[in-house]
Amino acid sequence: MLKQETPVGCLVRMPVSPLDYRYGRDIAKEIWSREGRHARSLEVERALIWAHSKMGRVSPEDYDAVAEISDPGIVTADRVDELEAETKHDIMALTKAMSEAAGDAGWCIHLGATSNDIVDSAVALQIRDSIDIQRQSLVQLILNLCRIAERESGTVMLGRTHGQAAVPITFGLKVAVWVDEMRRHLVRLEEMRPRCITGKFLGAVGTGAAQGEGALELQSLILGDLGLEVPVATTQVVGRDRYIEWVGWMANVATSIEKILQEVRNLQRTEIGEVAEEFDSKKQVGSSTMAHKKNPITAENACGLARIVRSMVIPSYENALLWHERDLANSSSERFTLSHSMILLDDVISKCDKVLSGLVVDRDRMRKNIEDQKGLIMAEKVMLELVNRGMPRDLAHEELRSASMEAVESGSNLEDICRNSSEIMGLFEGGEVAELFAPESHLGSSEEIVANSVSMARELCSEY
Repeated sequence: MLKQETPVGCLVRMPVSPLDYRYGRDIAKEIWSREGRHARSLEVERALIWAHSKMGRVSPEDYDAVAEISDPGIVTADRVDELEAETKHDIMALTKAMSEAAGDAGWCIHLGATSNDIVDSAVALQIRDSIDIQRQSLVQLILNLCRIAERESGTVMLGRTHGQAAVPITFGLKVAVWVDEMRRHLVRLEEMRPRCITGKFLGAVGTGAAQGEGALELQSLILGDLGLEVPVATTQVVGRDRYIEWVGWMANVATSIEKILQEVRNLQRTEIGEVAEEFDSKKQVGSSTMAHKKNPITAENACGLARIVRSMVIPSYENALLWHERDLANSSSERFTLSHSMILLDDVISKCDKVLSGLVVDRDRMRKNIEDQKGLIMAEKVMLELVNRGMPRDLAHEELRSASMEAVESGSNLEDICRNSSEIMGLFEGGEVAELFAPESHLGSSEEIVANSVSMARELCSEY
């Protein structure tokens, strides 16, 4: 085995996290990258000096000098890392790097601030930018679901409960349920957005003493310039209930998407075969040994990642349990919980959209699976019609239960068993029985439900 020789003292960066080389879109990873965090921290430091200049404490010339160097191409993340190695403090390293570049104007950098004024406000910028992407991705997914629901509104298939055949449903109705669930997630996202993009600038314990008499005005100016919400009261940090709400929302969305993709995977099972992921038969490989396999690999991948997103909920709650006005136990954990939740959820949404965009719907197989039930899924329909014609419900239920068990045990069609029942045929004409066993006759308000779900979702999406 060859060993790579590395010069003494030379650091070789080797990707360890699968986020580095396997999962996540670049647009999401940029926000939570080292460079993304650095650029937003610079922006917060700049906004602080801008606010001071508006209040007359810093000259316009000094602000201009600070604004000019508040650029990650000038004050680099590498330089900050070099200084942090000496100071053992990330924000002090940032302010020293900015002061180096700002020259005489460096006197005002970080004026009146504590580290978490910068950190939490920069995180709020990351959350704001993340929510913008999440809104866009969710709208795209919802509209994709709407198209499928409309297209399959009348596609009859087996409804299933407890993993068993139940009564007829339409594939469009199944998808309409997903449409409405994702619509609710979009509503939640907009409702919580102001709470989750809140910064803070009231110093070490939240009094604003270091900012002077105009502390509240200064904070409003800074956060207004950054496009962030202003808190009512904070300690040294913004309340972590805000982060819990966002991570909880991401876990909720990840769960909904896993539910959708789990259903796709189940319906793709060989013995069901009603829907399937798109598969490139010319190039794609399903198995290294079983050459016939067409596996739902993208759906499975996304389902696995959804579980990681949900796992971030518990540490997010624990990160809210800080001592007094704050401690540092949350900091390292939050570098995982916020970034990984967002990047992985973005990947999950993208992969779900990909699966649905190429979804193969086998309507013939759906019909065959209905026919294989030999009329049993219409037992409810027949029972209700018996009640409509005067038979007490408990007797009607027992009549169909007995007939169904006989059909199952004998392998007969339920319709034939019903035709041999004097109790049933005493209430029906011969031609009426066949109509009772048409699956299309027992779909209720399915098409109206689909239309309502799609209409509400499209109306909401049109606002973005």
